[in-house]
Amino acid sequence: MNWLILVLAGLLEIGWAIGLKYSEGFTKFWPTVGTIMSLVASFLLLGVAMRTLPVGTAYAVWVGIGAVGTATLGIMLFDESADILKIVSLGFICAGIVGLKLAHS
Repeated sequence: MNWLILVLAGLLEIGWAIGLKYSEGFTKFWPTVGTIMSLVASFLLLGVAMRTLPVGTAYAVWVGIGAVGTATLGIMLFDESADILKIVSLGFICAGIVGLKLAHS
């Protein structure tokens, strides 16, 4: 169950990272509210997941989900570059996330 909570926390991390872009430096009210709510929820869920998961593994997986998701949405929503090195690097991060999960089992 804590792995599911951790994944949800990582998805919310993507939400607040993308929200930072949409809030335009916290100058737009509703994107700022959504960003802050997502940030708080992400941290709370990360804390809950860390009750039973190792801190290093939980934090690395949380950051990895956020990094891969944010970079992917950056490509899709903001026309950021999608060169082969970026795609391969994101693949390595995904492999690392899977590896950490398998190492914990």
